[in-house]
Amino acid sequence: MALHYGADAVYLAGREFGMRSSVVSFDDETLRLAVREAHAAGAGLYVTCNTLPREEELLRLPEYLSFLQEIGADALIVADLGVMHLAKKFAPQLGLHVSTQLGVINSETANVLYDLGADTVVLARETPLADILEIRAHTPKDLKIEAFVHGAMCVSFSGRCLLSNYMTGRDANRGQCAQPCRWKYHLVEETRPGEYFEITEDGGTYILNSRDMCMIEHIPELIDAGITSMKIEGRMKSAYYTAVVTNAYRHAIDAALQGEKLDPIWAEETRKIRHRPYSTGFYFGMPGQSYEHTNYTSTYDVAAVVESCDEAGNAVVTQRNKFAPGDRLELLCRNALPISFTAGELFDEEGEKIEDARHPMMTVRMHLPRQAERFAIVRKAKDEHFP
Repeated sequence: MALHYGADAVYLAGREFGMRSSVVSFDDETLRLAVREAHAAGAGLYVTCNTLPREEELLRLPEYLSFLQEIGADALIVADLGVMHLAKKFAPQLGLHVSTQLGVINSETANVLYDLGADTVVLARETPLADILEIRAHTPKDLKIEAFVHGAMCVSFSGRCLLSNYMTGRDANRGQCAQPCRWKYHLVEETRPGEYFEITEDGGTYILNSRDMCMIEHIPELIDAGITSMKIEGRMKSAYYTAVVTNAYRHAIDAALQGEKLDPIWAEETRKIRHRPYSTGFYFGMPGQSYEHTNYTSTYDVAAVVESCDEAGNAVVTQRNKFAPGDRLELLCRNALPISFTAGELFDEEGEKIEDARHPMMTVRMHLPRQAERFAIVRKAKDEHFP
C-alpha cells in the first residue's frame, strides 16, 4: 500500500536490531521480496538497525549487515556509532541514515555524523522548524535532512524512555515498549494499597499521554526549511492507514512542489484514519498533551479492496468488513479524489446475487462509480454519515 500510494521509500525491520520487536517483522525471505517490490516500484528500501545492541548481539550483526547488502537494500537506519562503524565495514554499499533515536537536534551533531559517513540524518521530533532552517544552513548540501511529518509521538525525548522497562520489563529501547505513557493513572497512598485516589474531578488521568503529529497543512514550510525527506510513522499500522496517509501526503507534497495550494480534501483524509488528537509536534512550539483519554478516533472501516476493475467500473473486490446494497461508501484511488457512492447489487464469485458481503476476505463483484486500479479502497463511514 505504501508503494502503490506514492511512497518514494519504505522503511522496515528484520527479526533483530529494529525498534519494533514483533514476530511480524521481516525474515530473510520476505526481506528479499520487499527489496524486489520496492525496486520494481522505483522506490528505496531502508532497513532499521536502530536498537542499541549488546555484546552478544554484536557477534551476529556483521553477517546480517552483509546479507542486507547482498539482497540490495538501499540504506540502513542506525542509532549507534558502533553499528555505524560495522556497517561501513560489512555493508559499505548501503546508505547510512542516522535514526531519530540518536537525537540529532543541531548542526554540529549532524556535521560530526556526516564526517563519520552518514548521508542522511533523521532529526529528533523535538526539533523546532526555526532550528531546522539553521541546521540546513550549516551542514553540507549533500547531507539529506529527514524529519517526521505524521504519526505517534513519545512523551520522552526521541523515544529514550525506561518507563516500560521499569514497569513491565519490556525495554522500549529494544523495540518492546508497552506504552505505559498511554495508561490511566490514579494516586495510591502506600498505607492503603488498592485504594485509588482521583487526580482530577472526573477520576484518573492520562497524565503522560501525547498527541499525534500531523503536518500535512505545513508542507511548504517544511520544504522551505530545507527538509529533503518527509517521514511517516507507519510500522505496526494497518494497510488502510498506510494507504490513506501516504496518499494524502503524496498529493500534498506534489502540490507544494508545483506551487499549488493544498486541497482541503487531503487534510480531511488524515482524519479518516485511526489517530489521537492531532498537533504540529514541536515544529511551532509545544505540542500539548491529551489528558482526557488515550482513545484513537476511527471513523471509517475498509469495506473492500479492489482486485480488478474494467473501464465501466465493474469490479472484483475482496471483502474486509461487512457492507450491503444501499450502503453509502467511498472509493479511494491513487490518482483521483475520493468519490462517495451508494452500493448497488452485490454478487459472489460465481455471479450469484447476495444480500450482503459478510464473510471475511470473500470475493465480491460490484459496480464502482469509476474505473479503479488494484489496491484501490472501498470504505464505509462507521456512523454512515457523509457530508
